[in-house]
Amino acid sequence: MGFIIWIIIGGLAGWLAGIVMKNQSGLLMNIVIGIIGAFVGGWLFNVLGIMPSGGFVGSLITATVGAIVLLFVAGLVTGKRR
Repeated sequence: MGFIIWIIIGGLAGWLAGIVMKNQSGLLMNIVIGIIGAFVGGWLFNVLGIMPSGGFVGSLITATVGAIVLLFVAGLVTGKRR
């Protein structure tokens, strides 16, 4: 059951980050971006001392922020300027 929740949160977070960063991808890529973003967001929030609320909403916020950071850094590395 936990794996399915990871996929749902990853897909939603990747989709939301794609909207914010104007970088739309397919469903599978949104899931991958969201799951990696969850790790990035968790690390970033830990470093900054931010503790989002637990549960689905807190996980979604953490993953979305991490995915936005991930897409921003990827844009810098690849040289894509918008």
